Amino acid sequence: MSSPTRPDSAKPLCAETSRAHAEPLHATASRVDTWVLIEYRGLWAHDAVDGSTLSGALKAHLVAERVRLPQARILFVRRSERRSSDGLVAFVARSTQTDRELRCIELERHDDLIDLDLATAGRPVDHPLFLVCTHGKHDRCCAKFGRPLYDAVREQVDDGWVWQSSHVGGDRFAGNLVVLDDGVYYGRVEPAEAWPVVEAALERRVHLPLYRGRSCHGFAAQAAEIAVREATSLLGIDDVRVISIVREGEGWQADVDATGTAYNIEVHVEEGAPTHLTCSTTRLSRPKRYVAGTPRVRVA
Repeated sequence: MSSPTRPDSAKPLCAETSRAHAEPLHATASRVDTWVLIEYRGLWAHDAVDGSTLSGALKAHLVAERVRLPQARILFVRRSERRSSDGLVAFVARSTQTDRELRCIELERHDDLIDLDLATAGRPVDHPLFLVCTHGKHDRCCAKFGRPLYDAVREQVDDGWVWQSSHVGGDRFAGNLVVLDDGVYYGRVEPAEAWPVVEAALERRVHLPLYRGRSCHGFAAQAAEIAVREATSLLGIDDVRVISIVREGEGWQADVDATGTAYNIEVHVEEGAPTHLTCSTTRLSRPKRYVAGTPRVRVA
């Protein structure tokens, strides 16, 4: 007797639907300022931390830290070649426009984190960290597109610079890659495109074709920043800075500095094309699109 067919087996992958409908990547990065990355070698449940075997005390501590630390996200990370290694590591990163840092914490066991102030613990890391979402229990696209991307990036960077991660947001844009400590999100990265993304990160610039945005901005600010980059061809991380963004009517007014030139950009929301937000959804949705107008130079 054949095994029963899964209800979603005939439905296209959400990443395939999003790509087929040409859903824009721009202005889709998750909003995160503080990243807590914990090496966890067990199975990742759909909700990785809650469904893990971490102690109740540590889970409670992580919840408290997530509330205490600004715009914090807690992720699991792993590297298959470390399965039998002694000890564990964790990373803490800050990825705002004005405060960027990356620290590594060496642990004997996970509960060692309970006694640490995650805002200061660890030694500085002097290289970028590449996170590739491979969280298949959260969405099958993350495993299908993330694992080959992880393998491709691992071939391009030094040992320990790239990690598989749990859910970073935007399953339908898999393969998803985040660069820390700049907080740069990329989507739909194919293995063959790994090097342009890695090279851009090493030079502290963005690779615009696959750029989703920076995690230090909300969606409207991401749209404004990207519009200025497209208009000026400025790709350096610090070349373009969002100075302010204010809600005005149904949209936003953003002021953006580009190497000393100030721009004003209007941003509005449109209804996107139908797509599956995740592989587990059965109905098509129309996600919001944040669309920026033409940047205008501000006259003093």
